[in-house]
Amino acid sequence: MVCTGNICRSPIGEVVLRAKLAAAGLDDVVVTSSGTSGWHIGDPMDSRAAAVLARRGYDGSAHRAQEFRSCWFAERDLVLAMDSGHLSALTRRGGTELAIPVELFADIDVPDPYYGEDSGFDEVLDQIGKAADLWVERLSR
Repeated sequence: MVCTGNICRSPIGEVVLRAKLAAAGLDDVVVTSSGTSGWHIGDPMDSRAAAVLARRGYDGSAHRAQEFRSCWFAERDLVLAMDSGHLSALTRRGGTELAIPVELFADIDVPDPYYGEDSGFDEVLDQIGKAADLWVERLSR
């Protein structure tokens, strides 16, 4: 799961997808998250992201931001981008001969809630939850 700074969207996606995969009995799938930038390396997720997760019964307290490394293309089976800008950045990093799929996480871009109202984090979590359900279904085939 990849977003810009790895403090909002991608860690929410990581926590939610991991929980939904575990609930479906898919414990062998490893889910991580990172950012296209290194601005927040080592930081916990945004407090509003952690709060929205906690209100819905998820725990994001262990998260620490990291930057996506190009060498990970050889170590992962799938990379999921939160929006089309991240998808483009990842594709540029990986070149034209990517050995693994790099796809959008949701059917439309997951908006960045960072500069908006707190309610934007609820909306992002709703969108991520729906997309995670589809990924669980897809990965369980």
